[in-house]
Amino acid sequence: MAIETNTQILTKPAKVKTILISQPAPSIENSPYNQLIEKRKVTIDFRPFIHVEGVSSREVRMQKIDITKFSAIIFTSRNAVDHFFRIAEELRYTVPNTLRYFCQSEAVAFYLQKYIVYRKRKVYVGLRTLDDVLKEAVKYKEEKFLFPCSDVLKPSIPKTIDASGIKWTKGVFYKTVISDLSDLRDVYYDILVFFSPSGIESLFHNFPDFEQNDTRIAVFGPSTKKAAEDKGLRIDILVPTQENSSMTKALDDYIAIANKR
Repeated sequence: MAIETNTQILTKPAKVKTILISQPAPSIENSPYNQLIEKRKVTIDFRPFIHVEGVSSREVRMQKIDITKFSAIIFTSRNAVDHFFRIAEELRYTVPNTLRYFCQSEAVAFYLQKYIVYRKRKVYVGLRTLDDVLKEAVKYKEEKFLFPCSDVLKPSIPKTIDASGIKWTKGVFYKTVISDLSDLRDVYYDILVFFSPSGIESLFHNFPDFEQNDTRIAVFGPSTKKAAEDKGLRIDILVPTQENSSMTKALDDYIAIANKR
């Protein structure tokens, strides 16, 4: 049975020795997770439960999208940046200097420099949210906006963009795909950490017979919480809350109690 523990469910939290984060490992050396490992003497593994695969240029054309017809583009993630320029290269399209780039955050804008030279392009940066960058976009309502995204898109996003009044087209440039986790079938972790409903879906896709027992489940955000509850999972750690805005802080607090002698 997949990633399970003993059948006895403990009323008092058992000690935590191992944690599985359903995301790629952090790229920075001194990440909060590394600090948690050092502080609490626990083992933390990272394994993406989902991954991104690009669609082909043919699939983009089948969406009746001609990227040469757009004068502005909205980027909300690094994946969107990568796959837009990948498709442009496949189509042998030279992206013009006149194209306007509207980036949801500074992180996305900084990543954009992988493909363009800032001083030669028109880049507009939001503070952190889609609403932020749309405040800039509405100043250019004469432009035709392309919105590259994945096949999994929150329903609120199209509604938000529609409400702005800009002329825009959604383009699915990449897909969210469930990862193969079969090698974890006989592996046990004290805590499983999820950040999206897709992660929960992946767990049960890979392990339809998964039983939680005394495995602790940590989730980030209301949509992930709902997905977990819909599958009958018991949520032991929820983020964000008033006490904890970050997953590492929540894990630290939980481990402090569970591992207390």
